[in-house]
Amino acid sequence: MTNRCFVLGLTGSIGMGKSTTAQMFRDLGVPVWDADQAVAVLYGPDGGALAALAAIDPSFVRQGIADRDAMKQAISGDSVVLAAIEEAVHPLVRASRVGFLKENRTAGLVVLDIPLLFETGAEDQVDAVLVVTAPEDVQYDRVMARGTMTPDMFKAIRAKQLPDDEKRQRADYVIETLTLEGTKADVTSLVKELRAKHA
Repeated sequence: MTNRCFVLGLTGSIGMGKSTTAQMFRDLGVPVWDADQAVAVLYGPDGGALAALAAIDPSFVRQGIADRDAMKQAISGDSVVLAAIEEAVHPLVRASRVGFLKENRTAGLVVLDIPLLFETGAEDQVDAVLVVTAPEDVQYDRVMARGTMTPDMFKAIRAKQLPDDEKRQRADYVIETLTLEGTKADVTSLVKELRAKHA
């Protein structure tokens, strides 16, 4: 790593409590870069990805923002479209991450919140990986409780993600997110450990 700070990659499958855990790091004063949020900015008003998306297909931009439904529909019918979108968006996401790391290079510890960290090979961009996990039934209940997902949709998303047990095996740190209190205690302990080692 070229950064003076220690870069911790945070990942976990859908419904494992990753977003909640990321907020706990923020609450402890640790800068967090969120890959999903970076994409949301690129896809939003005046977003850096809009011109490239419109060049792929004009229907991908509607009313000044990216039309995710149009993109999903196009991707489902043509795998070449997904490759084109990724080729356009990934460098912009990478630039966002690099900018974040430069801005926070003296922070001592930073977190990169990357849902598909292992799937995209992003473990090469971090010093260590933290995987958040929960039992399968807890994961299912959490996702269904959102009210925006069907069992089939959940199954399809899980199929695209590395199995939880494999993620845990490849992680440097694992935190089980069964309770907020337990998760917060584990995050606090990890932050203290990493700051002590890499301050």
